[in-house]
Amino acid sequence: MSTKAPNPVDKYVGSRVRMRRIMLGMSQEKLGEALGLTFQQIQKYEKGTNRVGASRLQQISEVLQVPVSFLFDGGPSGVINGEFSAESASPAYIADFLATSEGLALTRAFTRIPDSKLRRSIVDLVEQIADREAAESGQNP
Repeated sequence: MSTKAPNPVDKYVGSRVRMRRIMLGMSQEKLGEALGLTFQQIQKYEKGTNRVGASRLQQISEVLQVPVSFLFDGGPSGVINGEFSAESASPAYIADFLATSEGLALTRAFTRIPDSKLRRSIVDLVEQIADREAAESGQNP
């Protein structure tokens, strides 16, 4: 018996739920409790294994304190010849990075820095480090 791969939209919405949950420092168990679900069900939603119904999306967005549209922002949109096309404002690698614990920690800390010049200096420093690493490994910066 073959297993059906999760729909790209379901996977994306699940990743956005996970990202926001982690940003709030909330466990799968706590989100599940707020929704009357088990943490296993939350895992299935976050992986895209199980689809999230409209009323459940509304509940999730309320618990995570975001509009429902946040869960779809930048995700796959439109259907062309039965295939989803990702027409997002940012490349997929950005969403992938923000879905990691390192990406979320870095974003959280960075946005707490009120001085815009200091933030710019940090970006410059990271770019210089990345350029140096790329040069040393023979990659194009």
